[in-house]
Amino acid sequence: MTDRASASSLKIYLRLLSYVKPYIGYFLLSIVGYVIFASTQPMLAGILKYFVDGLSNPEATLFADIPVLKDLQLLQAVPLLIVLIAAWQGLGSFLGNYFLAKVSLGLVHDLRVVLFDSLLRLPNRYFDQHNSGHLISRITFNVTMVTGAATDAIKVVIREGLTVVFLFAYLLWMNWKLTLVMVAILPVIALMVSSASKKFRKQSKKIQVAMGDVTHVASETIQGYRVVRSFGGEDYESARFLEASRDNTAKQLRMTKTGAVYTPMLQLVIYTGMAMLMFLVLYLRGDASAGDLVAYITAAGLLPKPIRQLSEVSSTIQRGLAGAESIFEQLDEDPEVDDGRIERERVSGRLEVRELSFQYPGTEKPVLHDISFVAEPGQMIALVGRSGSGKSTLASLIPRFYHHDQGHILLDGVDVEDYRLRNLRRHIALVTQHVTLFNDSVANNIAYGDLAGAPLEDIKRAAAAAYADEFIEKLPQGYDTLVGENGVLLSGGQRQRLAIARALLKNAPLLILDEATSALDTESERHIQAALDEVMKGRTTLVIAHRLSTIEKADLILVMDQGRIVERGSHAELLALNGHYARLHAQLGKDQDPDKALEA
Repeated sequence: MTDRASASSLKIYLRLLSYVKPYIGYFLLSIVGYVIFASTQPMLAGILKYFVDGLSNPEATLFADIPVLKDLQLLQAVPLLIVLIAAWQGLGSFLGNYFLAKVSLGLVHDLRVVLFDSLLRLPNRYFDQHNSGHLISRITFNVTMVTGAATDAIKVVIREGLTVVFLFAYLLWMNWKLTLVMVAILPVIALMVSSASKKFRKQSKKIQVAMGDVTHVASETIQGYRVVRSFGGEDYESARFLEASRDNTAKQLRMTKTGAVYTPMLQLVIYTGMAMLMFLVLYLRGDASAGDLVAYITAAGLLPKPIRQLSEVSSTIQRGLAGAESIFEQLDEDPEVDDGRIERERVSGRLEVRELSFQYPGTEKPVLHDISFVAEPGQMIALVGRSGSGKSTLASLIPRFYHHDQGHILLDGVDVEDYRLRNLRRHIALVTQHVTLFNDSVANNIAYGDLAGAPLEDIKRAAAAAYADEFIEKLPQGYDTLVGENGVLLSGGQRQRLAIARALLKNAPLLILDEATSALDTESERHIQAALDEVMKGRTTLVIAHRLSTIEKADLILVMDQGRIVERGSHAELLALNGHYARLHAQLGKDQDPDKALEA
């Protein structure tokens, strides 16, 4: 591994361990447990010395210098000591495993929470650039791998590492010359561990991406199951999932193969060392008793297992480091820019857009060019134009879903950039054609977020104003009915009316309707239009409309084309201009789709 890569690995690992700080007490208790466990290994080897010596003289005493125990013969002492050592080892094992598990589960919980909370603070562009499958996989799969590195690996490193230290110290004490010969084999083991580490790290990263692909394909298919079935996409989705899963399996298998080849090779090296050791023991036995030699060989024989486990821990650590790297990448992403300092309890809703131009981050083509208009409090401004003309982008810039550099958007004379983000969004109610509902009750979907805990009377009033109460009352549990994932149990028009009820309950001075009535049938739209006429009173409303009937009543209509305002005025003024808007009106008439007219 290069110096830079190992420095980076160490940096990631140390950062990972910083999350263990709150659990340092449990961590230290687990280390005490593993010290106890490791100390029993040379004890067991030492007991064998007395067992072998006791074969020829079972009446010999073990504790001749201790008055209370001086009459205890090897015959009774050896079995008793074995039981005591086993109990001591069991205590150490419990302390180590239980308290490290507390650290491990606490760490996973903390990482999941901090990862999820970071998602809530990331800017829109981050979600534009990353698919949901990979983001979900990071919170579930990657975090679990990190547990392995942070705790399972630590368990092996501490427990087996201490075991090696204790056994090694015992071997040095018994015969230091022989033990130093054994040390000669360690550099070969270190070299093998290092080369395998690089492979494990690289393969683990590939596995994570492949796992994200599996999650992504599955979540897309589950969310879009109606489209899949209605368009006969079952075979295509099955093939897509099969390919993603096969790719993941192949990468997992490649990693297993690396481990499967590497472990026996390491074992061969270790046992070759053991064979040499046995030869040397017999050759250099000197005046050592049979018990000494058996104890020495037993202690040396106990070494390969912890050494092998220490070498295998490399793959666990590398997997965890690869998982941690992707987690920290997300945590290091800059959150939404919120440099604003101004907070207002209530605004009148005067909206002014001044010389606004915008292009999406990472793209070269501007989406909006020099947009300027003013909406006085209580006015309705309508935006019309074909798809891609920049209407929805303009609507997204007002609540600062994207950051603009050129021009100004002023709410009550204050640039939206100068408001605190949370405060700015409190003054704006947004209803889009893509309604998001949560698998919760109807009442909780209307009174969501800042509105949670609103009195039921207010919720019912908002639902009545959105003409949603008529269908809510017919639901099995009324306002307590669960709507299913994303409102799957409701029709498109019903979902849209709940979204409008949510916006009405918010009672914000600025209302943005981004094709909010597009999912409604004509009957529902007539109801909604009547409701909207009512709620628009005293509110500034920005309407991006599909249907001409929605916009004819607007105080100002802005006709957009390729990111520019090409015409502005009232319905009558624009008809008199005989331009874009007039052609649109003539072609489609009322209740038609202006997008198609302008694209025709």
